[in-house]
Amino acid sequence: MQVTARSFAKINLGLRIGPLRPDGFHELRTVYQTIALHDLICVEVRSGSGIEIHCDDPRVPTDDSNTCYKIVERAMATLRSSGRVVITIEKRLPVQGGLGGASGNAVAVLLAAECALKKTLSARERLRIAAEVGSDLPLFLIGGTVLGVGHGEEVYPLPDLPATSSVIAMPEIAVSTPKTFAEWDALISRGAVELRSTWTGEGARPSIGRGIKLTGTSPSDRITEFSRALGAWLISQSKAGKVSSGVFAKGGGRAGNPLLDLVRTGIENDLEQVVFPQYPELREVKSVLLRAGAFYASLSGSGSTIYGLFKSRPAAEGAAATLRKEGVPAQVTTTLTRQQYWKKFLVSRF
Repeated sequence: MQVTARSFAKINLGLRIGPLRPDGFHELRTVYQTIALHDLICVEVRSGSGIEIHCDDPRVPTDDSNTCYKIVERAMATLRSSGRVVITIEKRLPVQGGLGGASGNAVAVLLAAECALKKTLSARERLRIAAEVGSDLPLFLIGGTVLGVGHGEEVYPLPDLPATSSVIAMPEIAVSTPKTFAEWDALISRGAVELRSTWTGEGARPSIGRGIKLTGTSPSDRITEFSRALGAWLISQSKAGKVSSGVFAKGGGRAGNPLLDLVRTGIENDLEQVVFPQYPELREVKSVLLRAGAFYASLSGSGSTIYGLFKSRPAAEGAAATLRKEGVPAQVTTTLTRQQYWKKFLVSRF
């Protein structure tokens, strides 16, 4: 059987970095949000043995270093299945862009392979295998709005945020995640970390790079701050009954949009403080999005993708057009609720 599935991307709504753990990873807190941009994955199981990967992007490895290879190898062993698994990846997302492309590909391959084999892993087994392969993989087994803790691999579904128009700017810059985290550690050791908010408020002028130095704030304290802010937001939304609200208010805004309330908490991506000084053109892309009316803009993961969230599709289209005029590839898309994520996941099977 041949199965085709969409491999959706994610953005990070805030990324707080905590202390280095004994296993070599950093403790993290983040809110993952899936979006409609995607790669296409085709999985076919034939007679024989082994794993074969094809991709139209030469930057994607097709050997056993590919996350798709790793996850299929583990899944086949767990399912005690045999056959030659042929994987075809139609790449539409940037490589090393901070959108979780490789991770999403692996999860799409896992679920498509189950379908092709007509066998099913338990939810526990899926999460275990996904976490073994990479930190970002488990979120794609949930979709929608997801809390990530641990080093990102421990995931919990959050109440869905309403679908929101987004601009995804994809400068052709490859940012190394391991190098970025190493430079973050150096920044922490120098005591040069700043606490900045990307919320500009209605009609306020965007302020990029301004901040208040944190004195005596440890990485553990920063994790606690993020957790408290998120917890307070969840409590306030639950009491107000806003979390599931997606009703448009007059004038194009949303009535009680919980996403607006979330960004007002001051969520930020810590890695901007490392990436922006090295790649000032990325800082400028974020500035363009804010000037164009984004109510929130941020680096996604370690980058290089920058995204902006907008109150309307026309506003997002205008911002994307401005970026493209400046030579920055940009697409307009929307965030996906959990229901939308799974409804659109499977393309075909035959």
